[in-house]
Amino acid sequence: MPSDAQAEIDAGQRFAFGANWTAFLSLMSPERLNVAEAAIRQLLGTETLAEKTFLDIGSGSGLSSLAAHSMGARVTSFDFDQQSVNCTTELRRRYALDDPTWTVQQGSVLDSAFMGSLGTFDVVYSWGVLHHTGQMWNAIDQATLRVAPGGQLFIAIYNDEGGMSRFWTAVKRIYCSGPLGRWLMLGVFIPYFVARHLAKLVLTGGQASRTSRTRGMSVYYDWIDWLGGYPFEVAKVEELLHFCQKRGFVLENLTTTNRLGCNELVFRRKV
Repeated sequence: MPSDAQAEIDAGQRFAFGANWTAFLSLMSPERLNVAEAAIRQLLGTETLAEKTFLDIGSGSGLSSLAAHSMGARVTSFDFDQQSVNCTTELRRRYALDDPTWTVQQGSVLDSAFMGSLGTFDVVYSWGVLHHTGQMWNAIDQATLRVAPGGQLFIAIYNDEGGMSRFWTAVKRIYCSGPLGRWLMLGVFIPYFVARHLAKLVLTGGQASRTSRTRGMSVYYDWIDWLGGYPFEVAKVEELLHFCQKRGFVLENLTTTNRLGCNELVFRRKV
C-alpha cells in the first residue's frame, strides 16, 4: 500500500497540495467553472459528457470534476491527499448538492487494488498529477488500465527541459524540506514571478492574467504549486506517445509547450 500523504509531507518528501487547494476554494466562481468546462470541451473535442463516465485522478480542488459533472458526466473523483479530497467534497456540496452521480474518495493511483476496484470509464482525466506521484510511469500505466475500450485518456505531464527541469527539482525539494526552505524559496521566487507577471500584463494589454488561468485556476496558487510541487518528474512528448501507443491507444489531440509547462495529450483506446 502507498504511504500516507501527510506522513510524506511531514517528512519533507511531498508538497501539501491539499492545503494549497483549500486556500484556492475561496476564489471559486462561476467564471472559473466556465473556463474549466471550456478547456475540457476543447481538448476532448465534445460539447457534452452526457451519458459518459468520468474518472478524475488526483482531483485536487475538485474544479475539473465539477466541470465534468456540469457537462453531464457521472463522475468519480479521488485524491491521495485527504485535504484535496475534502476540497473536492466541498465543491460537490456547494455546486452539486451532493448529487449521487458524483462520488469522491481517498485513494492512490499507485494502489493497483484500489484502481482495479473502480472499474473502467469513458474518460480518464489526470491534469498535472501523475508526475507528482514519485512513480510517474507506473501511475500513467495504472491510468491507462481504467480506460474503457473506445474511451479517452486525457493527461497533462511536465515537459522535460533537461537541465532546467533538474534545477526546478532541486528548488522543489528545498521548498518541501521545512519552514526555512519554504520561506527561502518564496522570498527568492515570488518577487520574480510577480515582476514577470506584471511585465506580461503591460505587454499584452492586461490579457496575461486571463491566459494564465486557462483551466480556471489562480495565478498565485499556481505559483505556489509550481514552487512546491514535489515529487516532480518530467517526460518528452515522444516518450508519452510511445508509452501509450504500446498500450493500445491512438493520439487524438495534443497541445505542446517548448518551456517548463505541461504537455496535454488526449488518447483514445482502440476498441
